[in-house]
Amino acid sequence: MIQIFGTNKSFDCKAAQRFFKERRIPFQFVDLKEKEMSQGEFDSVVTALTKTQGSRADAIEALTDKSSKNYSSIAYLDDSDKEQKLFENQLTLMNLPVCRNGKTEATVGMQQKIWEGWK
Repeated sequence: MIQIFGTNKSFDCKAAQRFFKERRIPFQFVDLKEKEMSQGEFDSVVTALTKTQGSRADAIEALTDKSSKNYSSIAYLDDSDKEQKLFENQLTLMNLPVCRNGKTEATVGMQQKIWEGWK
């Protein structure tokens, strides 16, 4: 089952939902304003992202929204502190949408080329 983590106000999150709907691929939308990722879900996403990003630190970097007004609160932290701060502030610091296909695949942002391979 595909999960999309994001907000209802985000245009990219709406576009991701539309992408899967148009292809009749079932998905679950999780609004981060109502329910943030659990520690297990967050770890699963980061672990899945390391396959494409290279390292855990690079995966955290990809998840972090550098245009966020709160980015300065995370920019100069060391890697383990960045990960914890990102987990604690998912709504304000995370690039959206975060899409997860099971526990093994995840993407950040609009990644239609990758999603086309998901069923």
